Amino acid sequence: MGLTLAQKILSEHSNKQVKIGELVIANIDVCATQDGTGPLAIDEFKKLNKPLCNPKRTILFIDHAAPSPRKELSNAHKKIREFAKEYGAVLQDIGCGVCHQRLVEDYVNPGEILVGADSHTCTSGALGAFATGMGSTDIAVSMAYGKTWFKVPSSYKIVVNGEFKYNTSSKDLMLYLIGLIGADGATYKALEFCGSTIKNMSMSERFTLANMAVEAGAKAGLFETDEKTYEFLKSRNREDKFKEIKMDDDAQYERIIEIDASKIDSMVSCPHTVDNVKKASELNDIKVNQVFIGTCTNGRIEDLRIAANILKGHKVHPEVRLIVAPASRDIYIQASKEGLLDIFVEAGANFLPAGCGPCVGVHGGILGDDEVCLATQNRNFQGRMGNTKGSIYLSSPYTAAKSAIKGYICD
Repeated sequence: MGLTLAQKILSEHSNKQVKIGELVIANIDVCATQDGTGPLAIDEFKKLNKPLCNPKRTILFIDHAAPSPRKELSNAHKKIREFAKEYGAVLQDIGCGVCHQRLVEDYVNPGEILVGADSHTCTSGALGAFATGMGSTDIAVSMAYGKTWFKVPSSYKIVVNGEFKYNTSSKDLMLYLIGLIGADGATYKALEFCGSTIKNMSMSERFTLANMAVEAGAKAGLFETDEKTYEFLKSRNREDKFKEIKMDDDAQYERIIEIDASKIDSMVSCPHTVDNVKKASELNDIKVNQVFIGTCTNGRIEDLRIAANILKGHKVHPEVRLIVAPASRDIYIQASKEGLLDIFVEAGANFLPAGCGPCVGVHGGILGDDEVCLATQNRNFQGRMGNTKGSIYLSSPYTAAKSAIKGYICD
């Protein structure tokens, strides 16, 4: 019997061939925390009274509230900075970017295991890595011992073929998939993506799919490595880290889901659950107060190019606030070189530093009572953007940019 991608990576790190459902102890390549979860991980780590197992691959990010909007968070940032200096961990301070984007840019490689104290750690699965989020205490143990336990997940094989319609993308595909199987439809499963559509996707689009795997409850979102993976690594000066990882033809999958990309429309996730999905064309009566383009889901240079292309020569609707936050400093710089920042500003957009921005509701862009935000982020739980009386809709950059001009949700 062949192996799934999840089984292959976990087998290599457990020094044996693992079986689905088996509990294993696996070696960890990269550990990550951020400013929301890092302070607790630090406290728990210090209780173990041990040095960091691998300080050069223990990455501490300050991205969720960056720069800090209040003193309590400033003190949390201070704790993270002091810990990194004392123990020799890698610090990614304010303005470097969202942890998940920075991890794929410089720190995670094919075939590796990444654990992070953040649910969207699964983003790195697009590189052919087993990447998953865990609690702060679990991360503290991994930081100290360089290993942790896993239950080997069963996998869903997501086969996507066909070409997207004009102005639809992998974000629409993922919202469609989550709407199909539900927000808990893949709990503790690995979603393994393949098919001609996936093969033709850019790495940016693959990152979007992997990022939102957890929104279906998945433990990980995984992709085979190919020439697109290699070229991405080469662009980050680490092509030597490329490794071929393929799913076996006779691997055992719990479920196989086949999707025709040509039949997917512009999709929107409606309040207050990600699986409450409708076509954008059905929501033209929903006026928006704020549009947010960015985050670890759709804050990459390709996303900014899409939005800027739509906004060029237009103005944001006078009753709409458009906020843009690039996912990393490198993306910010590239957007500047390409003149995208000028297009956004001339259209009436406002920029935040590279980071999470309004997504987690502790920074700029918090909603007022009864306000509606259309965002390219990954989560729309009630109160997610800092106000339980606000409503969050999720969409692709195409839909977000067009809606910012119109003043209502449109495809």
